[in-house]
Amino acid sequence: MVDTDRITGAAKEFGGKVQGAVGDLTGSKHDQAEGGAREAAGGAENLYGQAKDTVRDAAEHVADTARDIGGRIRETVGGLVGSEDLEDRARRAQGAAEDQFVRTRRSVRHAADDASDYAEDAYDRGARALRHGSGGVSGQVAEYPLASLLIAGAVGFGLGLLVNATRD
Repeated sequence: MVDTDRITGAAKEFGGKVQGAVGDLTGSKHDQAEGGAREAAGGAENLYGQAKDTVRDAAEHVADTARDIGGRIRETVGGLVGSEDLEDRARRAQGAAEDQFVRTRRSVRHAADDASDYAEDAYDRGARALRHGSGGVSGQVAEYPLASLLIAGAVGFGLGLLVNATRD
């Protein structure tokens, strides 16, 4: 922004030049001297305004630079504090994740062992039931061969009817 001293100084300087030119044209030593004095005063005021503008611009530049440096310092310090905090949080999260992984792996192994034990028990019980059932059926077939043959024939005939019914 242009300082008001520059504007008024430029106006006075211009007015002094005009007055000095009028004094030159009319031959008036008074107008020439007064015009020169006004021109010099206006030039000085203009220079004063320019100096104020330059100082103001420099001060604004310094303030902007200081704000920029302050912001960078805050970012850097915040980044350092934040990065240490983030590293600490990351380490804690990694430790918690590893602990959870170990607990989960232990639970899965325990569940797999339990499932294996249950499957083994079920297999053993099934094998015993099959042996017992086979022995029972074998005993029944040996004791009642004709009835067993009729029952097997009826089951076969029923299966044949079911198979033919689904084809139609």
